[in-house]
Amino acid sequence: MKRYRNGEIWDFECGEGGREVILGVDGGTTSTVCICMPLISLSDPLPDPLPLLARAVAGCSNHNSVGEDAARETLEQVMADALSKSGSNRAAVRAVCLAVSGVNHPTDQQRILNWLRDIFPSNVRIYVHNDAVAALASGTMGKLHGCVLIAGTGTIAYGFTEDGREARAAGAGPILGDWGSGYGIAAQALTAVIRAYDGRGPHTMLTSHILRTLQLSSPDELIGWTYADPSWARIAALVPVVVSCAEAGDEVANKILLDSVQELSLSVKAVVQRLGLCGEEGNDSFPLVMVGGVLEANKSWDIGKEVIKCISKEFPGAVSIIPKVEPAVGAALLAWNAFMNER
Repeated sequence: MKRYRNGEIWDFECGEGGREVILGVDGGTTSTVCICMPLISLSDPLPDPLPLLARAVAGCSNHNSVGEDAARETLEQVMADALSKSGSNRAAVRAVCLAVSGVNHPTDQQRILNWLRDIFPSNVRIYVHNDAVAALASGTMGKLHGCVLIAGTGTIAYGFTEDGREARAAGAGPILGDWGSGYGIAAQALTAVIRAYDGRGPHTMLTSHILRTLQLSSPDELIGWTYADPSWARIAALVPVVVSCAEAGDEVANKILLDSVQELSLSVKAVVQRLGLCGEEGNDSFPLVMVGGVLEANKSWDIGKEVIKCISKEFPGAVSIIPKVEPAVGAALLAWNAFMNER
C-alpha cells in the first residue's frame, strides 16, 4: 500500500485491521461522503437499520471542477477519515465503491481504478461509477436495475437493465443543456427578468421577488451579481423563488416549471426506451428513483410529483421511489452486493 500525496493521511493506521468492512463513497461537486459499514452476511431482507460504522464528509471531488490532484486528495482523505472513525484501517477493507461525479467515460474509471490500486491491498475489490449509480442504488438497496432521475443543481437520468446494460441522458452540465436542473430553472428565471426589463418579454413577478431575495434595487444590477460569481449552485439557489412565484399565479414562472417537468421527463423517457425497461408493451414494472432538491419541494407546486405524473402516462409500470438512505450508503451496498456475488 502506498501513501498518495500527503503521507499524513494514513498516519492513524497501526496493527491489524479488525473486522472486515466495506467503503462506499458518493463524490459530488458540492461535497463528498464516505460510509464505512461492516461486511454483513448475505440476507434477505437486509437489516433495518443498516449497521453503519462511520460517516465522513469532505469537499468537492469532481475532477472537472477542482482538477485531478485535488479530487484524488479529497477522496483519499474522506476514506481515511471514515476508516479512522470506525476504528478500522485499509487492511480491514474488502471492497470499495467510488461513485463520483465527472466519471463519464471508461478512461475516467480506469484512471481512478489505477490510483485506488496504489492505496488498497491487491485483494480489495474496487468498483468505480458515476455518482448517479449510487443514487440509483440508494433507492434499490444496492441492486442495479431501473432508472434514477437526479435533479439538484444539475440533472441526469441513469438506468440499468437486470442483465447489466446501461444508459444515461442529460448530465452534460449547464453549458450543454441540463434543462430542468436547479441551475436551468433559475437561469431561465434570471433571463425572464432581464427580458421583462428590456421590454422583450412579459412582465413577471419574478423581478420583484428575485431582486428582494438578492437585495438588489434594479434588474440591471443582476448582470454584475451574476458574473461576479456564476457558480452553478449559487444560481440554482434561486429555485425556491421561482416556485413561490408560480404558486402565486405568475405565468412566466409557471411556464418555466412546466418546461422543467417536460425536460426532466424526457430524460427519463430516453433512458427507459433505450433500455426497454418498460417491456415491449410499455407496461412492465421498473423502479424509478427520484433524488435531488428540485424533486423534493414540499409545496403545492411539486416538480417531482408532476414529473412522476408525466412519466406514468407513458410508462404506467414506473414505481417511484424516494430513497430512505443517502447515495453513499447506496455505494456501500453496491460494493457489498458485488463482493458477495463474486465470492
